Amino acid sequence: MQPTEGERRTRLTIGVVAARSGRLAKLGDPLTFVTEHLRRRLRHVVGQGGRYELELVSRDSRSDPEVARRVTEELIRHERADIIVTLAGTRVLPAVADVCEALATPCVTSAFPWQVHYFGRGATRTRPFSWTYHFCWGLDDIAAVFAEMWAVLGAERRVGCLWNDGPQGNWSRHRERGFLPAAAARGHFLVDPGGYREPATAFDDHITAFRDADVEIITSAATGADLARFRHQAARRGLRPRLITCSRWLAYPVDGTGADDPAEAKVASLVYWTPRHPYRSSFDGMPAADLAAAYERATGRQWLQPLGLAHALFEVAVHALATADDPTQARAVAAAIGRTRLETVAGPLDWTTGPVPNVATVRLAGGQWKRGTRHPHELAVVSNSHCPGLRLEADLEFLH
Repeated sequence: MQPTEGERRTRLTIGVVAARSGRLAKLGDPLTFVTEHLRRRLRHVVGQGGRYELELVSRDSRSDPEVARRVTEELIRHERADIIVTLAGTRVLPAVADVCEALATPCVTSAFPWQVHYFGRGATRTRPFSWTYHFCWGLDDIAAVFAEMWAVLGAERRVGCLWNDGPQGNWSRHRERGFLPAAAARGHFLVDPGGYREPATAFDDHITAFRDADVEIITSAATGADLARFRHQAARRGLRPRLITCSRWLAYPVDGTGADDPAEAKVASLVYWTPRHPYRSSFDGMPAADLAAAYERATGRQWLQPLGLAHALFEVAVHALATADDPTQARAVAAAIGRTRLETVAGPLDWTTGPVPNVATVRLAGGQWKRGTRHPHELAVVSNSHCPGLRLEADLEFLH
């Protein structure tokens, strides 16, 4: 019901777009959990003008960008969402953000390299977005962490690039803003045979190029299925890299045995959130370990890295509503996000010093899948120079 002229609004709404079904459901699971976990705890916001009731309203994107557009518009037009939050994939997340930009609604997103989100959607350093804000690591941050791990084998390594022909692959190879220039600046030589279409069937050209270049390291942003397929085909043709670094096989504990066992494959990846991170919620001081434990108790499943980011989305949204000059006015809420500096359970987030407007960065460490004690596979921290306060847990291991 719309308030009458002059009547003060007393209710605020956070709209949530989560992939509860479809291929991204595992990524959407932490956001769904956090939404329900906080629904009982976030009943009110105290902001400029007084105390407001707070409602969290969620919609399923079904892992489909067209559905994501439709439900985002529903949240804005019918549920009167004051701010939208989402974690999504390479096609779904931009769909949500683009609707919010078009309908002048503040939006906070995460779990997507910021260059792909920002430049890939058409913004520039001098022409930022008006309504959509993001926090995540960058492709250059991935390159820095991976290059540090490659250097354990020695300086100036030859690295084969297993990148797709989609947004993440194309931006990774961007000559100015991607992974490639950041890694090359550290003295490494990258071999990029070109992009492959997902899902992949054969990697013959890549394997030939890597063998001809005598690479010892493969770096990738492949799906778990495509990476396993590449490893099988490479082994049959005698290509046995000593290390694989993969920025996409990172968020989830991977079920695998034999050649598909991530511990046996010595796959190294990114670490952006664990129960061991020294971070706490801005709501109540809850440590990262307690959030992971609550997730495991409620779901019976192993914690996932996006869990910390999912919780931080709500921390940022509530902070913006509480500090906006008028939380019922979209422009004021967007401005509040843009000046946010906040310690969250995902770490410190600062939009005032971001690499570009609309973006705050997340700290990264290097990790490697190991056989676990509490869980079949656990991601151990093997490189921490870019993440102060996070202790090393294991040595980086190599094949043969």
